[in-house]
Amino acid sequence: MNAFGKLFRVTIVGESHGPVVGVVLDGIPAGLPLSAEDFLVDIERRKGGVQKGTTPRKEDDIPLFQTGLFNGRSTGAPLTILFENKNTRSGDYEKQRSVPRPGHADFVAHQKFGGFEDFRGGGHFSGRLTVGLVAAGVVAKKVLGNITIQSTILEIGGEADLDKGLQKAIDAKDSIGGIVECRVSGLPASLGEPFFDSVESLISHAVFSIPAVRGIEFGTGFAAARMFGAEHNDSIIDSSGKTASNHAGGVVGGISNGNELVFRIAIKPTSSTPKEQQTLNWETGQLEAFSVKGRHDLCIALRVPVVLEAVTAMVLADLLMLTGKIPRIHAQ
Repeated sequence: MNAFGKLFRVTIVGESHGPVVGVVLDGIPAGLPLSAEDFLVDIERRKGGVQKGTTPRKEDDIPLFQTGLFNGRSTGAPLTILFENKNTRSGDYEKQRSVPRPGHADFVAHQKFGGFEDFRGGGHFSGRLTVGLVAAGVVAKKVLGNITIQSTILEIGGEADLDKGLQKAIDAKDSIGGIVECRVSGLPASLGEPFFDSVESLISHAVFSIPAVRGIEFGTGFAAARMFGAEHNDSIIDSSGKTASNHAGGVVGGISNGNELVFRIAIKPTSSTPKEQQTLNWETGQLEAFSVKGRHDLCIALRVPVVLEAVTAMVLADLLMLTGKIPRIHAQ
């Protein structure tokens, strides 16, 4: 559904071309200081039109606090944060209503919701909703305190030189994918549970809520399939659990081991591409030539790092709160 987490509970709301998108956060410790300024850096990192290869659609994305905040502090009630949609062009989608875009959720949304779905800009399936995830991440990072989370783009289109990767897409007049890595430092040992609530399970669950994610690997990841056991095992070198290597990526048995948490995700090429494709017209029942028009990202991976940090922070804040180790904030 649209909610995630046990104690740090995140619910996303809105549609791409509706009046607002946003998030409702439940379980936020009372007394957490919050202001619009806290959100500006991460919100800016997510925006389109800021860097080469992203959509020219621009939104102010000023957080509007509706509930759960009083005198600059969280109250303990659900925190509601909304962002207005102002720069929309819904007409771009009216004329293609009967022609589902390849790679998008148009067809499956139509089947699931019986034609009542908001199809403008992808509706509730749009990457526009990740602004709510980023907002949740800002709050989660505050809850995490000194635990740091940083995501970087490792490659675009198979190229470590990101400009070179983007140029490949520009030359092909097409979109392109990439790989993004996330590293978490300062994470204590013992977070997570065996099997279904392992650190990897929960992070993977949250990560796949980011549109365009196609794969995830922790530590050495798929390269481990080509290694010997003695090569892959991480030798423990002190009583804190520090290891000589980090092939496990900071998680053993589904539980954090105190080393740096490291994982990577694969981002598919943006489905909206000017390249002509074939798709079904469900009114005529015929295949027809189709090309996506409008404003779209050349490479969605460019905007993913801050979203990846956000969902990671959400998971870790929830796990930390489950340990009962979040300090109570006292009124001044």
